[in-house]
Amino acid sequence: MANTSTRTLQLLSLLQTHRYWPGTELAERLGISVRTLRRDIDRLRELGYPVEAQRGVDGGYQLAAGAALPPLVIDDEEAVALAVGLQTAAQGAVEGIAESSVRVLAKVVQVMPARLRRRVESLRTMTEPADWGAEAGADVDPAVLTTVALACRDTEQLRFSYSAADGRITDRHVEPHRLVCLRRRWYLVAYDVTRHDWRTFRVDRLTAPHSTGSRFRLRDLPAADAAAFVRARLNNVPRPYRVEVLVDASAATVRERIGRWGTVEEVDAGHCRVRMTADSLDWPAMAMGVLGADFHVLHPPELLDRIHEWGTRFHRASSRRSGG
Repeated sequence: MANTSTRTLQLLSLLQTHRYWPGTELAERLGISVRTLRRDIDRLRELGYPVEAQRGVDGGYQLAAGAALPPLVIDDEEAVALAVGLQTAAQGAVEGIAESSVRVLAKVVQVMPARLRRRVESLRTMTEPADWGAEAGADVDPAVLTTVALACRDTEQLRFSYSAADGRITDRHVEPHRLVCLRRRWYLVAYDVTRHDWRTFRVDRLTAPHSTGSRFRLRDLPAADAAAFVRARLNNVPRPYRVEVLVDASAATVRERIGRWGTVEEVDAGHCRVRMTADSLDWPAMAMGVLGADFHVLHPPELLDRIHEWGTRFHRASSRRSGG
């Protein structure tokens, strides 16, 4: 018979795999008596797992929803699926959960056996993301994300190579503070030990990050929080295009469709003004196309040229279809 701790984990795993277990069948699977099973059930309840019991000859047990989420027991297949799903969410595929996904991913990867890590990596490398254009964000290696996340969590100094926007590569030694996901890109906010100042690093430009094992005391960040620090830095970076468009639709409608990519200001009940910055005019042109409403480009004039170019190409495509 397995020891009590091992048996308790086995019991928890069985309860999580089936909605309801007859008591006799559950005891048989564990190789214990029904009386011992009742004691093990009581032990799980003491640990915070809400196990409901149905009494009688055909009585049994099932896990119920509780006031808090207790630890879960998962098998190898479930662990791989969980890690792959978290990696997808960490890329910003689901708005609002990217940062929490990285925190959970770091916990899972930290205790995952090497053989399962290899399976996760194989699945990741053989899967292509379905992002639209450059503005959708840059691909980040989940292994890099988890390494940085663990260093932030454990307040351990970090070393890595960093490629700047101009292509210049430097070695960095930092005290990592927080990871921030903004505009579908990941940024590390850290104190640069060599340069004696706070810095923001795009995580997709980090190479070979590794913890030094040296702990540090958190410094006071010169901003309300890490996200505010990143936003302030990004606002000071010049970008090629500043787009301003007047749309014949309500602000609520436009925010629902493209609000995450720019600023939407209400003009009146049926009109709004959209402002966004972009490295390329392809994404603003696409954004205007998916609105399903008329619009007037206020700035820049190059956006009109791009829309005209797209319109001409689409018109040729539709003419060929009607003529064929």
